[in-house]
Amino acid sequence: MKDNLPKATVLTRIALGFALILSAFPIYWMFIIATRGNDVVGQVPPPLLPGGNLGENLERLWDMRDANFVLGLTNSAIIATTVTVSVVVLSSLAGFAFAKLRFKGRDGLLVTVLLTMAVPLQQMGIIPLYIMMVKLGWTDQLQAVILPFLVNAFGVFFMRQYAEQAIPDELIEAARVDGCSTLRIYWSIVLPALRPAIAVLGLLTFMQTWNEFIWPMAVLTQSNPTVQLSLSNLNGAHFQDYTLVFTGTALATLPLIVIFILFGRQIVGGIMEGAVK
Repeated sequence: MKDNLPKATVLTRIALGFALILSAFPIYWMFIIATRGNDVVGQVPPPLLPGGNLGENLERLWDMRDANFVLGLTNSAIIATTVTVSVVVLSSLAGFAFAKLRFKGRDGLLVTVLLTMAVPLQQMGIIPLYIMMVKLGWTDQLQAVILPFLVNAFGVFFMRQYAEQAIPDELIEAARVDGCSTLRIYWSIVLPALRPAIAVLGLLTFMQTWNEFIWPMAVLTQSNPTVQLSLSNLNGAHFQDYTLVFTGTALATLPLIVIFILFGRQIVGGIMEGAVK
């Protein structure tokens, strides 16, 4: 059957395979260097098989008190998980309300939510937000990184658009005729219908929160870092230990890879379904 494939299909598969190798090789090489010593970092051609230094590299990483790597991983896991759960729950609730409920001022509230997307935190909101955290006495505490990101305007808009198209009005009306309350409709009808969108929004939010650097650097200290702040401390002033940096980066990347492997099918399905709609 493969002999009968059109020539264009074969060329497309070869091009996609080549693009996959180019995209995946830097990540693979990072894990390879994490298991080797500094002597192979600039080697040409690069090593393609793992070495035997992973245990030694991990031990040196744990011993670096300035990096505080274990605490950084723990803090990032707490922050990213809390923010992701909150964004998914609040965005699905607000998206359902804006898409399917009729109440006074709905359109004005939606416009207000969308306008907040025009004020990015990194460029315009970081100074007033930092002053607010100082006055609350929350600097160097995890809530200073968690609370500003519990609600996401993009998440609300994304869920609203998905709910508008995925849930027929007749289904909501039929549930009300059967005596369902609004919360029961949300739990039994809306949440299952939004599952693909929830997977996409959850992954994007977790990745964004996990990789956030500017705001944690502003409100946290090196004694209570996130994983990105810990990675920044692995850079020496006079000597660059590349294997240590690659080992830390590989450990920081692992949670994202595991999440994508576990929920990849739903995430890709959600993206494709949204594209078709």
